[in-house]
Amino acid sequence: MQNQRNLILAIALSVLLLVGWDYALQYFYPQPETTQVEGQQAQGPEVPAAQKTQHSRTGGLVDPMAQALERTELKAALASPERVKIDAPRVAGSINLRGGVVDDVVLKDHREAVDKDSGPVRIFSPNGTEAQYFAQFGWVGSNLKVPGPQTLWQADGQTLTPATPVTLSWDNGEGLVYSIRYSIDDDYMITAEQSVANGGANPVVLQPFGLINRTSKTASQDIWNAHSGPMGVFGDVADYDVDYSTLDEEGKAVPEGRTDWAGFTDIYWLAALVPQADSAPETTFRAMGNEIYRTDLVYDPTTIPVGGSLATSTRLYAGAKDSVILDQYQDAGISKFGFAISWGWFRWFEKPMLWLLRQLFDAVGNFGIAIMLLTLIVRGLMFPIAQKGFASMAAMKAIQPKMKEIQEKHKDDKPKQQQEIMELYKREKVNPLAGCLPMLLQIPVFFALYKVLILAIEMRHQKFLWISDLSAPDPANLAALLSMGGITVPSWLMFIFGLGLLGVLLGVTMWLTFKLNPSAMDPVQQQVFNIMPWVLMFVMAPFAAGLLLYWVTSNVLTLAQQKYLYSKHPQLKAATDAEKAKAAG
Repeated sequence: MQNQRNLILAIALSVLLLVGWDYALQYFYPQPETTQVEGQQAQGPEVPAAQKTQHSRTGGLVDPMAQALERTELKAALASPERVKIDAPRVAGSINLRGGVVDDVVLKDHREAVDKDSGPVRIFSPNGTEAQYFAQFGWVGSNLKVPGPQTLWQADGQTLTPATPVTLSWDNGEGLVYSIRYSIDDDYMITAEQSVANGGANPVVLQPFGLINRTSKTASQDIWNAHSGPMGVFGDVADYDVDYSTLDEEGKAVPEGRTDWAGFTDIYWLAALVPQADSAPETTFRAMGNEIYRTDLVYDPTTIPVGGSLATSTRLYAGAKDSVILDQYQDAGISKFGFAISWGWFRWFEKPMLWLLRQLFDAVGNFGIAIMLLTLIVRGLMFPIAQKGFASMAAMKAIQPKMKEIQEKHKDDKPKQQQEIMELYKREKVNPLAGCLPMLLQIPVFFALYKVLILAIEMRHQKFLWISDLSAPDPANLAALLSMGGITVPSWLMFIFGLGLLGVLLGVTMWLTFKLNPSAMDPVQQQVFNIMPWVLMFVMAPFAAGLLLYWVTSNVLTLAQQKYLYSKHPQLKAATDAEKAKAAG
């Protein structure tokens, strides 16, 4: 009767975990609230708390009404003739001559959705649109006429390409001529060379600046293992500590240390400002109110004498977080630019794994098969360590009867009991920690593989069997079938209806690996172990299909490994079977 009550309690706790999963995520990862910064005007009407934006794992507008509004606003904004076209190998878009703003950037080599005709991923959208995200360069001056958001610049060209830079110019009518020379490379980097010529009668003091302005409505989820939000490298240290909620609470954040680069990151995309090499501008992250945020890069004030000029060069990265491209810029001198991908502590394992994953993908032509092969290779490399752990477990099992005799003999004398057990270990040449150490050594390696699959943009939109996008949840689930019939499943029921085929395979293979392990001595613990695979099956079902494929493959390899090692250590298998028979009896 006691065991039945314990079983009912374990089931009840499991159901509570499943039902509370969505609420727990909202509690531990709350959506950013909006705060109006003192002294600044909020952009647009205040958003009611009940209408705070929900975020997808990879970012972008998720509300259909917001998506429709963005398409309408974008079409109207980009119809203006006051634009300079951008046409580079990886980037397309335009620069708005009204303000000289880079506010229209799409990525040619990444699609918005799986469908080939879905159009490219959009990084930047004009100010005032639902998905506004743009960069602007200008000057701050006291009692001076400086260009602003409504300034209409003149361009010396119609299209910005890697071979044809474009210079915007504006005469303030008071002796100062401002210009911004835009150039772009073959990847995602735009360079803005700002210059001012003083043809007036007096010296002037100006501060060049660059800024990135965005809405968090398009931000990806900020989770514990993948940072989304403001970030940069300051004093040669990557700073992931500031997020949107931090800015909402504090209004602004001023990082310490010289700025190497700063901007906003999503799980797959990055917009960042890289200051001039010999400068030390002040960087500030700000909350502008109503889910609008800004990164400011303001250079020191400089006096321009009569007849003199001032030139400042700032780079703007607006593109994909492709580790190969980021590392190339890092090798070219941008400090820790590859850290835009939040690899974490195990990056020394992760980056070689990502390299190997790319090589496997190039060799086999299918990312799903590449994931399986990578898992197989990692398991193979870890096999000698696992074998040592199993050998230690077998040795420990072999001396269990003698240990029980000592424990029974000296049950009232703990020091004597410990002394006798240590002598037994020494006599039988058994190290009780040898079984734990191999497991500890494997943890960072397998976590690194897991992290690679979370962060690798290479997995985005890759197909495998029935799966059209390995970076998205398994589409073969009941919720997807119901949505085809116009039925929407509530989020709190997704733990049931979101279960797909890969999730079922994960549960079954996990249950089989649990069955091969030695039984827990406590019946309640054993009941929990019996239920846990099915609980984890539902919890993990919404994860990216590529991750589930890795876990299923890993479980299958674990089963094969355990079968083999049990065959090499029959005493361990016999002891395990005896424990299970005793527990069942």
